Amino acid sequence: MKRIMVIVESLDINDSSGTKGRISLINNLDKCGFQLLVCHYTQKHVDLNSINLAHINCIPIPEKKWTLLYFLSRTERIFTRITKLNLNPYLENWFGFSFTFFNDSNSIATAVKKQFDFSPDFVITLSKGASFRPHHALLKLPELHDKWIAYIHDPFPYHFYPRPYNWIQPGYAQKEFFFNNVSKKAKYSAFPSLLLKDWMGSYFINFDKTGIVIPHQIKNMNVVSTNLPSYFKSDKFTLLHAGNLMRQRNPVALIEAYKNFINSNPEAAAESQLLILGKSSYFEKELKSYQKELENLIVINKNIAFDEVLQLQFAVSVNIILESISEISPFLPGKFPHCIAANKPILLLSPYYSETKRLLGDNYEFWSEASDVKKITKHIQIMFQNWKNNSNIKLNRPDLEYYLDIDNLKIIIQNLSA
Repeated sequence: MKRIMVIVESLDINDSSGTKGRISLINNLDKCGFQLLVCHYTQKHVDLNSINLAHINCIPIPEKKWTLLYFLSRTERIFTRITKLNLNPYLENWFGFSFTFFNDSNSIATAVKKQFDFSPDFVITLSKGASFRPHHALLKLPELHDKWIAYIHDPFPYHFYPRPYNWIQPGYAQKEFFFNNVSKKAKYSAFPSLLLKDWMGSYFINFDKTGIVIPHQIKNMNVVSTNLPSYFKSDKFTLLHAGNLMRQRNPVALIEAYKNFINSNPEAAAESQLLILGKSSYFEKELKSYQKELENLIVINKNIAFDEVLQLQFAVSVNIILESISEISPFLPGKFPHCIAANKPILLLSPYYSETKRLLGDNYEFWSEASDVKKITKHIQIMFQNWKNNSNIKLNRPDLEYYLDIDNLKIIIQNLSA
């Protein structure tokens, strides 16, 4: 059985949706029977039992201290704290990355060198957000390049995101140079979605040659809904959007559609609720205004613990996946496997060209552009009537359960030449 070294930036399951996805992948690689060594750069203590990794050899990577880069990074932080002036954009324009980033990359590379005796068949680098520190560290270790699977969870750099994402990062040229090197040096590049693989291959041609798809994984979930929050009413038709509302994920059309649904179905006011959970600061004013109109609109504008969200996803009537108003969405949302595992109908609000839409299929009934109020209203009406006829209606997609689970993952890895 293949030996796999996993270099992961964090194992703190509550720090981001990306980390949740990386932990699920590690769990499923273990269930496939591969022999794992996990090197992680988590910046806080992690209870490995709580994420089912206690039986795996997990080695924390210490931050290198008393180096020049460490001294420069701490000096910069103290300067910013005292003066309130952020030097980071200027430093990144010069060097591409912050002093902290470079020190973290060196810390990871130094720790991985100490594990060469493990003799892996593959080395997988996993990151989160726009960091990719493990990938930067692996570039320093050419001995591992012929074993390297570089997992690319999102477009990088930011100027390669599709519209309406239009942010150009400081040091964008150096970041592009860095990722071009990743595309050339890694033996394989892995993407959670086919559309993302094709998207990144249009910028870095080597990703077309080395790219494989490893979708976000369904984690073995024994979900018992015993501690559900008081605002959730189990006897109601409940639509749930769980996840942060970034500027590009506009919920206004969804709420307008729910409002239209209530206005045209007065009895539904007492039988339904719309839950929007997660940070929504960009739309705080609009959401507060709608809450005054709709008593069954529940907005929780803060991060919710993973376990609580997961219980709700399994308990509600409909899970909502809201994507940006755009021509394309190459991302596979981190919550997609949870929604498939929950086996509840999904209301998908996405562009026509969307990885989620591709997986659900062209014939999936409950899809709409995120701005199409009329169509979303119609979907909610039909889903409500279906719920009235059968409150326990299921999504029933065993094909997607297989695609996101260990049997498919095992085949993907075993088909790679070490």
